[in-house]
Amino acid sequence: MNRRSFLSTMMVSSAGVALAQQLKSKGYNILFIAIDDLNDWVGCLGGNPQAITPNLDRYAREHGMVMNKAYCPATVCGPTRSALLTGKHATHTGVYGNGQNLRHAPKAKDLETLPEYFGNRGYHTLSSGKIFHKHGDKDGLDEGQWAFHEHIHAGGSNGKTLWEEKPEVEGIKAGGSPFAWGAVEGPTEKTKDYVTCKWAADQLERDFDGKPFFLAVGVSKPHLAWYVPQEFFDLYPLDKIEQVPLKYDDLDDIVRADGSPIFKPGGRFLLAEKTGMHKNAQRAYLACVSYADHCLGVLFDALAKSKYADNTIVMIWGDHGWHLSEKSHYGKTELWEESCRVPFIVNVPGLTPANVKCEGVVNLIDMYPTLIELCGLSPNKENDGRSFAKLLANPSMGWNEPTLTTYQYKNHSLTDGRYRYTWYGGKADGAEELYDHSTDPMEHTNLASNPEYKEVIERLKKYLPTHHEPDSPKNPDNDLKKGPKKSKEEKRAERKKQKAS
Repeated sequence: MNRRSFLSTMMVSSAGVALAQQLKSKGYNILFIAIDDLNDWVGCLGGNPQAITPNLDRYAREHGMVMNKAYCPATVCGPTRSALLTGKHATHTGVYGNGQNLRHAPKAKDLETLPEYFGNRGYHTLSSGKIFHKHGDKDGLDEGQWAFHEHIHAGGSNGKTLWEEKPEVEGIKAGGSPFAWGAVEGPTEKTKDYVTCKWAADQLERDFDGKPFFLAVGVSKPHLAWYVPQEFFDLYPLDKIEQVPLKYDDLDDIVRADGSPIFKPGGRFLLAEKTGMHKNAQRAYLACVSYADHCLGVLFDALAKSKYADNTIVMIWGDHGWHLSEKSHYGKTELWEESCRVPFIVNVPGLTPANVKCEGVVNLIDMYPTLIELCGLSPNKENDGRSFAKLLANPSMGWNEPTLTTYQYKNHSLTDGRYRYTWYGGKADGAEELYDHSTDPMEHTNLASNPEYKEVIERLKKYLPTHHEPDSPKNPDNDLKKGPKKSKEEKRAERKKQKAS
């Protein structure tokens, strides 16, 4: 009996035995891949049919299961990563913004993070790229290196910029990361994300002293600014780009109790609108998505050829969604579907079927307890999420308990896979949104004031948090973007140490 048949038989014949006990002897390794600011513009997710992502698509087709209704715990990099890595929602830790470092948050600093949990239980943990959100620190840049046995700066550089575009209009500010894009000299093999993925691929040739490994890999694109080698822009001729349809009145029905609007078009949207650069911006994002996919292909190929191919759990996830003109917005934040829904592909060898799109509702915060169960470890009682190991074994089962996404203090959104309900307790004094995705997947019509949906709202409201931890203190050293300045000798010693590793 082969591995797949063996596990399948166990699933159906041992209903009274915990899934963790069934899988405990498999000795799974973990490959944990984070992609910064990636939305559903991936071929196998169908968010934009123009997206060219052959490696992610092939991996999903041949190995992985696409979690089609996966959501983030928060719609900003720092809070979502803090939540999924500690297993606790922002409502319990107070980490609501990028300026808050979980290591300085009174309710988060003593939590055992996901890599620490595995590292303290026999796994060798290692990482490169962005896994934790980065913060300046008096002792140097805090990238979460303390959570791993090894944390490596793999290096890489984009090289000289060949051309660039940056929409500018007097009086309009983009805010946040630069709203700019262009082609860089490369070559691709020397750029940051490629070098990071190649480093991770090389680790699969190691033995780790016989220990299972937890390998975390962070890919930085498609985070702004959108600078990648020309070959990826060439995949998308500007005159062939199909622009996202614009709905200029889409924010009009999201109002406070007095009828005043809560939202207005964002600065990046206005810049793209007034300069006629919507297509240019969307092309640049697509180019960065294809670049990230290309880099990941190196890692996927190495895993397939390695001795770990048949006993390594792979979780590929984006940290939150990203708007590309929908809701008159470019970027993350806020609580609409485009911000909350994330790409998520899972492969548990011998358990998950390949080329399947699962419609069960899951949250990235659920990864922590799921990985624990799959690897046969004792549960972490601090986890807010719930394991979806059973769903992985049976992807067609009902799994639609409403899941939570938070943006800043007391603003929450819930989805059960059909309805999205949003409550603004902090931003707009109890204002609400409700959308029915069965008829309105782009969330154009706010149903919150429609009495016909009163029961739906009341059902979903029961899942709103009952505790709202106040904002944790801002990281005291956020101004230290790169940490204290280091001498040439210190830098040389660091490079030597990395090469030796």
